[in-house]
Amino acid sequence: MQLDEFIEGFEEDEAAQRRRLAAEKSYAITDHLEDVEQQFEAAVQGDSLFGSTAPEIFVGRSGYPNVSTGLLSPVDTDATAAGFATSGDWYQEGLGIEDVLQRRTGMVNSTQTTSVDSVSAGGGRGSSGVHDVWNGFVGVQREVAIADHPVDVEVGLDGTPEMDVSFDDVGTPTGPRAHATGADLAENPHVPRPVEKTLSDDDWRAEGAMAYLYRRGFDVYDINTILSAGALGQASERSLVPTRWSITAVDDTVGQYVRGTLRNADTIDKPELWYNEYMGNRYWVVLAPGRWEFELVEMKAPQSVWNPRPETGYYMSSAHEGYDGRTAYVEETAGAYYAARLGVLEHLQERAKQAKCLVLREITENYWAPVGVWQVREGVRNAFDGEPGTAQSFRETLTAIADQLPVSLGQLRRKSELVAGLQSQLSDF
Repeated sequence: MQLDEFIEGFEEDEAAQRRRLAAEKSYAITDHLEDVEQQFEAAVQGDSLFGSTAPEIFVGRSGYPNVSTGLLSPVDTDATAAGFATSGDWYQEGLGIEDVLQRRTGMVNSTQTTSVDSVSAGGGRGSSGVHDVWNGFVGVQREVAIADHPVDVEVGLDGTPEMDVSFDDVGTPTGPRAHATGADLAENPHVPRPVEKTLSDDDWRAEGAMAYLYRRGFDVYDINTILSAGALGQASERSLVPTRWSITAVDDTVGQYVRGTLRNADTIDKPELWYNEYMGNRYWVVLAPGRWEFELVEMKAPQSVWNPRPETGYYMSSAHEGYDGRTAYVEETAGAYYAARLGVLEHLQERAKQAKCLVLREITENYWAPVGVWQVREGVRNAFDGEPGTAQSFRETLTAIADQLPVSLGQLRRKSELVAGLQSQLSDF
């Protein structure tokens, strides 16, 4: 598709229109929390909460290495528990910010405080030979994390939950939190064979185990839950991993693995422009011929949640890597960098091609509450639906979308290594 025709297609289609959050912020979450509190009171039997829990856990980072670790259980015991777990299905369902917050605040986070090293001592699990803890609250939490379907549990609680919402730019929001006195499984969870394999091999480094699970069809959502529960890696190094850290670690590790499969791949033939928008975020993905390079540039609107200096207009942040990748953690764009990079690499792997890639992310005022980097990952993954706009040069591509961007090309050039470098190549003239 010619680039000018593609630009005209930026007008939202019906599906994108349904996904777009209304311009006015919603305050229905407060009312929803009141409903959750009433449901919680009805669901508690004595000092216990019984019901199915999504195959998802939460490990905090405050106070590390002594952290709050919890089981996430839908308060509505009639709800389909799997739908409460963070996944790419949320994008396909067209969930908006309010929908995500309602799902997350509809789960009680039953927590205990424990050392992250609590999983590396104690008896073994079955005949696996792995010397990890599989009993008590942490043991139940780990069983939930490695199961392939929601598990019925009974959680002992001390007091009523705190009816608030915790936000994070990387992890998905969490809702009401209650102190757990203990937890018991009400059924035997089913553990997939590949997960059993990674558990039983206590000499397998976590990076290799993550790549293995990904090759066997596990998405990063499943892998980061397993990693967070301390169920991957060499036995002596297994520990609980704060959820925020595990999300980025898995995106980074799996991304490095996928990049490695493309090192000798041919490059794409001509520049391509792909586009998507989701939850008040707009994504332009520019692919250009050449060896692998990647850059994410974020442009944050003055009214958006992550602009630290709204009085100066759009706030820009960026991070870049060359053919050999990065050796240091990304500070400016944090977990969004690794999530966006993975979405691009998966697309290139499907084509068995490599390319230089620039992702431009505009964070508009409609992104009124942070819901985690999963929406960045899915926004970029799904940018590759359909056909791209094609051009003769990188410069032509940037010039064509200049009017769509909230900043000038001069501002972009000063912030972006790829824009500053590629625009001067002879192939652009």
